[in-house]
Amino acid sequence: MSERALDLPDAAATDAAGRALAGALRPGDVIALTGDLGAGKTSLARGLLSALGLAEEAPSPSYALVIPYDPPQTRLPVWHVDLYRLDDPEEAEELGLDDALIDGALIIEWPERLGWLWPESLRLHISVPDAGPRRLTATLPPSWKERWPFP
Repeated sequence: MSERALDLPDAAATDAAGRALAGALRPGDVIALTGDLGAGKTSLARGLLSALGLAEEAPSPSYALVIPYDPPQTRLPVWHVDLYRLDDPEEAEELGLDDALIDGALIIEWPERLGWLWPESLRLHISVPDAGPRRLTATLPPSWKERWPFP
């Protein structure tokens, strides 16, 4: 796996990063978003969902845990997942996340609550330094090396 980094100087850049990722997203993909509360995980997911065709602003799945989107709402089925409120990784089994990967993709906020990840997951971490812009650090699995949409 290789790492890439990208500065996110403002909310528009975070949205644009999500939109760029949407162009490379395909069925079977898992995008794992980590970062502190308020880092911009949901903003990036909203940009991605918007670029996939979602007309309205995607709500945060914090309380629902999973919000599925299907065509024609989005160009491919995608589940937006927020595991922040998950107390035990075993609770995730009830969510049926593998089912989404049959013909769609997963965007998972707080994936560390699972205790594991699919090997080909695109791991994105958003950090908020004391000085300077937010930084998106990506850990690219082999399936994303050729699709990564940023220089």
